[in-house]
Amino acid sequence: MIGSLRGTLVERAGDGELLVEVAGVGYRVTVTPTTVVEAGEPGDEVFLYVHHHRRDDVETLYGFLSREERACFEALIGAHGVGPALGLAILAVHSPPALQRVLADDDLAALCLVPGIGKKTAARLLVELKSRLDVPGLETAATASSDAGGGGRAARSARADVRDALANLGYAPDEVVDVVRELPDDGDPAELLKVALQRLAVG
Repeated sequence: MIGSLRGTLVERAGDGELLVEVAGVGYRVTVTPTTVVEAGEPGDEVFLYVHHHRRDDVETLYGFLSREERACFEALIGAHGVGPALGLAILAVHSPPALQRVLADDDLAALCLVPGIGKKTAARLLVELKSRLDVPGLETAATASSDAGGGGRAARSARADVRDALANLGYAPDEVVDVVRELPDDGDPAELLKVALQRLAVG
C-alpha cells in the first residue's frame, strides 16, 4: 500500500493528474486542480501524501500536499454515497479548514457549490460528516461562534447571502467560491455583493 511519494514531477495535466517519477518509475497520481498548480513545475522535486485506492481490478493513487487534506479525503469517501471522485470534487471547492467552517455553520449552500451535490445530498452530508470528519478545531469553531453571540455566524451568513445571490445570477461555482473567499469578514450583504460583482467584472 503506497502512503506517500517523493520524486521528480515529470508532467502535470490540467484535468487533475500528476506524473511523478520515483527511482525510475513513473506514478500517475490524481489530484485537485489546486494541487496541480501548487505541486510545482516539471523537473521540481515533489512530495505527496497518497491514498492508494483499490476497487475490483483498478488501482488509483490520489495525492495531497498535506496530511490533513489526505485525512479529510479518507473521511469523506467513508461517508455514504461519497466516492473518490466526489471526495476530490469537495476538496477542490473547500479546503479542510473551509469545510470545517461549512460544517460548523451548517452551510448547506456552500456544499451545494460542489458539482454533483444537490440540496438533499448536502443536507445528509452535513449531518454525517460532522460525526465522521475529524477536522481539528471543528468543535472549537462552533463554540467560538456561539460565545461570540453569533458574530462569527453573522459574518458567514452575510457571505452565504452573497454566495446565494451570485449563484442565482448564474455565476459558476468556482467563480463564486473564489470571489466570496476574498470578501471582508463582516459587512452589509448588499455592499459585499456589490464588491463581489465589481471583482467578477474585472476578473
